[in-house]
Amino acid sequence: MKIMNELENIKDDIQNIAEAILSVINIDVTIVDDKFIRIAGTGKYIDKIGDKVDGYSAFRKSFVEQVGIFIEDPKESDICKSCTHIHGCKEFAEVCCPIVLDNKSYGVIGLIAFDTDQSNMMKNNLDGLMNFLKKMADLISNKLKAQMNTEELEVEKKKLEILLDNMDKAIVSVDINGYIDKCNYKFKELFNLNDNDLLKKNVFDILNFIKKTNENNFSKYKMGSFSYNKRNRNVKGIYNINKIIIKGKFKGYVIDFIEKKEAIKTYNKINKDYKITLDNIIGNSDLIVQTKRNALIASRSTSTILITGESGTGKELFARSIHNHSDRVDNPFVTVNCAAIPDNLLESELFGYEEGSFTGAKKGGKLGKFELADKGTIFLDEIGDMSLHLQAKLLRVLQERELDKIGGKSNIFIDVRIIAATNKNLETMVKNGSFREDLYYRLNVIPIKLPSLRERRGDIPLLINYMIDEYSHKLEKEILGIDENAKQLLINYSWPGNIRELQNVIEYSINMSQSKVLTLDSMPKSIMNIDYDKKEEGTEEIRTLEELEIREIKKALIKYKDYKKDKELAAKSLGISRATLYRKLEKYKDKINGDTYLK
Repeated sequence: MKIMNELENIKDDIQNIAEAILSVINIDVTIVDDKFIRIAGTGKYIDKIGDKVDGYSAFRKSFVEQVGIFIEDPKESDICKSCTHIHGCKEFAEVCCPIVLDNKSYGVIGLIAFDTDQSNMMKNNLDGLMNFLKKMADLISNKLKAQMNTEELEVEKKKLEILLDNMDKAIVSVDINGYIDKCNYKFKELFNLNDNDLLKKNVFDILNFIKKTNENNFSKYKMGSFSYNKRNRNVKGIYNINKIIIKGKFKGYVIDFIEKKEAIKTYNKINKDYKITLDNIIGNSDLIVQTKRNALIASRSTSTILITGESGTGKELFARSIHNHSDRVDNPFVTVNCAAIPDNLLESELFGYEEGSFTGAKKGGKLGKFELADKGTIFLDEIGDMSLHLQAKLLRVLQERELDKIGGKSNIFIDVRIIAATNKNLETMVKNGSFREDLYYRLNVIPIKLPSLRERRGDIPLLINYMIDEYSHKLEKEILGIDENAKQLLINYSWPGNIRELQNVIEYSINMSQSKVLTLDSMPKSIMNIDYDKKEEGTEEIRTLEELEIREIKKALIKYKDYKKDKELAAKSLGISRATLYRKLEKYKDKINGDTYLK
């Protein structure tokens, strides 16, 4: 910094010191900086402030060597021989004292005698005079150091202010009683505050969710959730309180706040799925290429999308990719599995509730998934499992673009794009009355049907190679590939569980493989009896009833394995009771439950 090389910033103080020296010893004073420019002076030197002294003068020697110098007769001194003014010099004597700070020279104090009396005074009191000038030089050095520290503190303060204002978190610092002394821009923005709102105000008065304790502080608190509904702002989130301790003494608190919506954004950004695009979806078959092309076109729209396809075909992967290709990519992507959440909880999960709206409601209420997804995308997976009651509420959200929270006094406007998905036939459900016709048409604005794996067998080798690389790295095993017989087995298998089942098979095979190449020996027994989908009529292999029963049970288990009521749903799809299913599982346990990917 410039201040580190000049005395310019304390020149008023230096002039006062020069005049003080004159009043004590009655000899004119001149003080120069590190460029040998006079920055202070008395008597005849007042008019020469700003002029530069001779480069070969005693000032330079004193400055460079950091020593005090006394010149009894300048005309005869070896030091002054190089001076260009030596022949016209009117000085009778001279004393120089360097101004040094931290072993670095910043200038020189000079005393000049212009008559015999002043010269004799210098000579007769040289030791005391040198000691006096050294103290004056130290005084200037201390002034300089204080100025430097002030400048550095101001710079550090400005850096911290800029740093705080550029943080994603809202931050405020308060004293031990809660009075605000500093906050960043994000804090004002989050709670819709201005400088007048904060001036000498107490944090307890502004943020009513932080409670004042009997000790007139909140040292008992460390973190908590908050709900703020003031000044036309309605936000929920979490806050953390940290004590300020300096040299063992308690000085106050720093509190940071994170809005829940911001937390979702941050999670999406650090989540590896955040960067997934349609380019990450593996396959070059005509079916998958056309499906990806349709998805890319759909991503540029704001209309609702309905993704259909069998379980395990990658519906969520497509939904996230569509979001990541859209203008909403920097906003939340929120997923809800409508089949995995009990119906009595799904309403509050989707739409949220206000504090005190029912017995057991959380303090501060709850943000619903739709609120969290505001300005972003919500993915409603397994939409076919949603009850008719919730279908009606969802229809209202789609039509009005606002939601009615449980216990809420007014509706909340939201800007959310909906992508729904199901492996069920919604048209059939509409006909039998289990799915609302009006909701179906609202959801099915842009339909995207995902092909099953058996419909794009040409992509299986690409998927195999990708999965071998992925799981080899994950399991820390060196698997270089797959032999032709094993590859043909996987290509010809029917894949009722689609890509998810293929992933399980590859992971199982890598675990079981004793060589660097996957072979038939490492494949799970469940897929060894190949189920060809397309055989010439009359050439199908005849299976025993037991084999067929085992195969269908496996298919049902795979299809519903991600559901909480997987066995109940599997039994229902097979047309048998749950007790009968368990009896058959016990009967065929060696042929069904023994496979890792079915557990």
